[in-house]
Amino acid sequence: MANEIVSATEIVRYREDGVVCLRNVISADWIERLREAVDANITNPGPMKRVTTSSGQPGNSSLDFQLWYRHEDCRRFVFESPAAEIAGRLMGSREVVLYHDRLRVKEPGTPEGSAWHHDQPYYPIDGDQLISLWLPLEAVPGSTNIEYIRGSHRWGRWFQPRVVTRGSTGAFAEDPRFEPLPDIAAERLAYEFLSWDTEPGDVVAFHGLTLHGAASTSCCDYRCRTWETRWCGDDARYAARVGQITPALEGHGLMPGDPLSCAMFPRVWPR
Repeated sequence: MANEIVSATEIVRYREDGVVCLRNVISADWIERLREAVDANITNPGPMKRVTTSSGQPGNSSLDFQLWYRHEDCRRFVFESPAAEIAGRLMGSREVVLYHDRLRVKEPGTPEGSAWHHDQPYYPIDGDQLISLWLPLEAVPGSTNIEYIRGSHRWGRWFQPRVVTRGSTGAFAEDPRFEPLPDIAAERLAYEFLSWDTEPGDVVAFHGLTLHGAASTSCCDYRCRTWETRWCGDDARYAARVGQITPALEGHGLMPGDPLSCAMFPRVWPR
């Protein structure tokens, strides 16, 4: 990629497709440091950890959030790694704010997928500049990896979020823009799907309104750890939502219409 952290071609792909796979943009040193932090978090998880494996199903899958609060190497990754600049270049934003991070751990033999959804309706955020950087800490084959619907971020549609957890209240975020999700599985011929074999050091960057999901298949015959960081740009604004927001980040003091920048959501780029 010469001296560019992301190429002009990759920027075009992200903006047209809503997703792009960036190869080998995170160094082996960062990967090893994140693995150590993640393993420490598995031993001593945070207060927002939740098990996502369906009751009675084999294996174990879980989510946890805000590792950057608790683990120094995760915090240093947020502030010192290329991730924030990658997000800013892809979004075309002058500044970048960290929204949150999320860890998924999937144990061997866990036949759990991910229902079709896009992320932004789950968050109290309006604006076009919301991006996720999905970072695998193990190799993930394309046959079991997440699929993305090409160009779906440009449909101008917001689909009803669905929070599936053990003991979920069933109260979901509400907004007049939300509509029922199409039956993607029944209409696969209507869409173009993108997915990749990924290795540690690769990053899949995707827009907050890009539809994505994964089949209910076992990921690997080893523990699969993936860490996502979510970032906002210049036009992101805090928005009122009625119902359940995930993750439930409270105490930030923002009001609807405020720029998304505060101690909880720090500006990290430019440095």
